[in-house]
Amino acid sequence: MTAERVNPPELSPAAGFSHAVVATGSRVVFLAGQTALDVDGKVVGETLPQQFERALANLLTALRAAGGAPADLARVTVYATDVADYRAHAAELGRVWRRLAGRDYPAMAVIGAVRLWDEQALVELDGFAVLA
Repeated sequence: MTAERVNPPELSPAAGFSHAVVATGSRVVFLAGQTALDVDGKVVGETLPQQFERALANLLTALRAAGGAPADLARVTVYATDVADYRAHAAELGRVWRRLAGRDYPAMAVIGAVRLWDEQALVELDGFAVLA
């Protein structure tokens, strides 16, 4: 995939996301929502950063299984049960992202959710990727 990250100077500085991503490739991979589930289907991690790390790792595992890499992500949506907690941990979550997915950010949004499918889940990530 070739990805052009577009961050116009007329918009607020993009920190931890890109305002737009122009992706060119031949395959699109739609990634289902991933929470901090382990292989036994149990939510692991007590804190939002712990769960975010596992949910992101799960999302990237699905992406790699489909033949993609973190740089192929064009869009990720984060659903958080406590947006204020997400904001409070933004720097730590950014470090987790960079360690697992690198410095190329997709277009992203954070959406507040009353609850997620698994009641213990604090965060869920879904998205799509464009592969060459």
